[in-house]
Amino acid sequence: MTPIDPEQERRRLAEQYAAETDGELASVAEQAHDLTDIAREALRDELGKRGLYVGQMEEPAPESAEAEFRDLQVVRSFWSLAEAELAKGLLDSVGIEAFLFDDNMVRLDWFNANALGGVKLRVDAANVEEANRILDESTLTPDDAGSAG
Repeated sequence: MTPIDPEQERRRLAEQYAAETDGELASVAEQAHDLTDIAREALRDELGKRGLYVGQMEEPAPESAEAEFRDLQVVRSFWSLAEAELAKGLLDSVGIEAFLFDDNMVRLDWFNANALGGVKLRVDAANVEEANRILDESTLTPDDAGSAG
């Protein structure tokens, strides 16, 4: 791979930015933290020539969002995807955030349920007891779904 000549790149970017409208330049400036140093410099020069505000380019790049790891516990496993979705919907309806695991694999081929141990319904560790209570009290089955309501 040929290394980029900084001066040639600066000229190329200057031409590109000169051909853009003020609105297009403003849009690029809003995302200046994603640009290379050479691109930011060329953009700053073009904005300066046009007398446009360059202050937003001085803001620091937004902090990358840290991945949030949650302690999700399995509260039920289902052989039937329909039953798993009903149970998830029941928990969601009472304000307990629930997640299905391995549902896409089972959806692709239901024989996968045996190998995977079924579709797992998981909730935050703090909600396990309440989720179990709600699911234990529930009598909703896929056969009842058509007549529920």
